[in-house]
Amino acid sequence: MNNLPLKIVIVDDETPARNRLKDLLQDCTEKIPVKVVGEASNGLEALALLQLCQADVALLDIRMPEMDGLELAQHLHKLPAPPAIIFTTAYDVHAIQAFEVHAVDYLLKPIRQARLLQALTRIGTITPAQQETVLRQLRPRPRTHLSVHERGRIRLIPASDVIYLRAELKYVTIRTHDKEHLLEESLARLEKEFGDRFIRIHRSCLVAKDCIAGFEKTLEENGEARWVVLLRGVAEKLPVSRRQLHIVRELGRG
Repeated sequence: MNNLPLKIVIVDDETPARNRLKDLLQDCTEKIPVKVVGEASNGLEALALLQLCQADVALLDIRMPEMDGLELAQHLHKLPAPPAIIFTTAYDVHAIQAFEVHAVDYLLKPIRQARLLQALTRIGTITPAQQETVLRQLRPRPRTHLSVHERGRIRLIPASDVIYLRAELKYVTIRTHDKEHLLEESLARLEKEFGDRFIRIHRSCLVAKDCIAGFEKTLEENGEARWVVLLRGVAEKLPVSRRQLHIVRELGRG
């Protein structure tokens, strides 16, 4: 480790917890030079901050309003130079065992200086790719947001705003009422994560169940009849594949 201070961002919804971490980090400076470059009280604030202020390390509380630490960490991996992540948690022993098995570093509250120092000395031993893989396993709930790159920044799209997800080459198109966004994730992974919210109508398309207004049978140019999905809020109609025709009967709108 060089002599430059580690630039650290603290993310915790409780002000006393952030202040304690700042005090502990100050006590660590004799052995490891550190500098707190920002604070945030939830994941949404932290993502906005870390796009303006580059940090080497993010100390993330797990349980926070708006967006928790586990989801925030997944979005941070899309930054050009993502910070190393150390979670702070009051989780029970079973959750702690999951972190240990997956080699994701964490600090158990109440945090002790010696343990914080140990975590900081491990910076660089866990790669962002390793963390991204295990975070999906550690967070059982679907994300509240999808994150896309737009004009050099990360933009968050609330999952509740998504009308459909359609695979096109190496991207997935996210359709909202306002516009389309391109996401670099696989449709299969999205279906696994958001299966309660979306239904597959075609091998390349998932539609939000709440956005289905009904189904309509249309005639193609060759005279063959085909079912399409009618959507709330947009005029676009999406074809239902033969393999997925069962959803017309199951949703009772055919």
